[in-house]
Amino acid sequence: MNETTLAPGRRLAQIRQQLGLSQRRVAELSGLTHSAISTIEQDKVSPAVSTLQKLLKVYGLSLSEFFSEPAASQEPKVVIGADELIDIGGQGVSLKLIHNGSAGRTLAMLLETYEPGATTGDKIRHPGEETGTLLEGEILLTVNGQSWQLQAGESYVIDTSHPHSFTNNSTTRCRIVSAHTPATF
Repeated sequence: MNETTLAPGRRLAQIRQQLGLSQRRVAELSGLTHSAISTIEQDKVSPAVSTLQKLLKVYGLSLSEFFSEPAASQEPKVVIGADELIDIGGQGVSLKLIHNGSAGRTLAMLLETYEPGATTGDKIRHPGEETGTLLEGEILLTVNGQSWQLQAGESYVIDTSHPHSFTNNSTTRCRIVSAHTPATF
């Protein structure tokens, strides 16, 4: 079994063990509790994207490195098929990463879908800038404690070092296309 086909918790446990870290040490470094790490590694719960980012930061991995298969060739792809997008979301939020296999890329792009009632959960923080456009639906964007209700056709630009979240409080699906720099996913 390829290591990227393991359940996410088992893969996180494997990475932690390869780095020679205990769950308690990872808890200290990530700001999470020991019991949270234990439950995630046993695949009893799926971590929120923000929680996964905290763990991967400790392990020195990006989200795309965690979810992607090792590249068969060194040549980055030019065309990426819809079935090759890497979904790094969960729990009603689909975040499909467009990734060409280049380790040196500086820009990340996501196709985001938020089902009714879905949220990114905890406030997300990562260095850089993000810009996006709502393709359909509406979303509540909260940045650094201030909120905006965005409608289809509207765009946003945010400093992602500030805590931010996306919540779909409507009864219809919301779709967004977004780009981030640097490529932290």
